[in-house]
Amino acid sequence: MKIVLDNGAIMPTRAHSTDAGYDLYARERQIVPAQESARFDIGVHIEIPAGYVGFLKSKSGLNVKHGITSEGVIDAGYTGSIVVKLYNNSGFDYTVNAGDKISQIVLLPIFTPELEQVDKLEETERGAGGFGSSGK
Repeated sequence: MKIVLDNGAIMPTRAHSTDAGYDLYARERQIVPAQESARFDIGVHIEIPAGYVGFLKSKSGLNVKHGITSEGVIDAGYTGSIVVKLYNNSGFDYTVNAGDKISQIVLLPIFTPELEQVDKLEETERGAGGFGSSGK
């Protein structure tokens, strides 16, 4: 996969060969205020291959230990710099330093079927049952 790095940007990495996500790094120091959010242009331009999508996901350690979350989607064909928005769900300001792991990108294949409008959907075992329909 092709990557272009701006000045100060760090190449995405995986800590283990079996990791699904590539870690993304901050290239600047910034405070994420309590109960607010902050945007980080990480200076990484990535060429997502056709037929794939990149999901930005929270780092589990940041989420569990500090209440910091992130999420987003990068579609195939996008070549701009990745911008990560961190949400601070805690009651304390959180300082991100240059070089800190702040999010991860997971690449997945996508299925994009043609949409067909019909008058009725086929009957299924689940039917219209959704949230809470299978019990606790």
